[in-house]
Amino acid sequence: MLGMGTRTADETEATSGAETPGTPEATGTGAETGGAAGGKDEQETAAAVTEEGAEPEEGAEPGEEGPSGVGQGAGALVSAALGLVSLSGSWIGTVAGAREQLVGQLRTSTSASVATQIKEVYGDAWHTTALWGGLFALAALVVGVVVLARPAFGAPGRVQAPWTRSAAWAGVVLGVVGLLLAVLKYTDALLGLPSA
Repeated sequence: MLGMGTRTADETEATSGAETPGTPEATGTGAETGGAAGGKDEQETAAAVTEEGAEPEEGAEPGEEGPSGVGQGAGALVSAALGLVSLSGSWIGTVAGAREQLVGQLRTSTSASVATQIKEVYGDAWHTTALWGGLFALAALVVGVVVLARPAFGAPGRVQAPWTRSAAWAGVVLGVVGLLLAVLKYTDALLGLPSA
């Protein structure tokens, strides 16, 4: 189809690398290029093809251009995992609770009242564990909301995968439930300390 004045994307790339406008090879004289009009037409055609963009190859699918959504999918899975950790407990929450229990044992004298001992040894550890659970729940909630809100700020017409939305919603729900339970545990409304 070269005789018709059109070029494919491969031909445009091959000639654009060899002939750049303003170089002697690209401009040339009338005797070298077969006339100034012929060289000018080829340059205008090449410029028109590059302005419009290369035509997609036959094997290419139309939706392959933008972001793949892998980051959104990973964020949705992280949100769901953080929500599960907030409900089941985390290693860092367990360690922080054990540390607080040890600190409570060291601070409390043996002559302290039973209520004081319970509060210092067990109450503060319970609150620390609830605090860490709440932090994980809050992280799950924030990550899930960001993943769900991301398409609104992305490329228009780009649809988020259904499993990504489902996992993000699961993370948001688990985050809300975990945050609610953490607040209830921290305020002793749920499984409060026994009275002495």
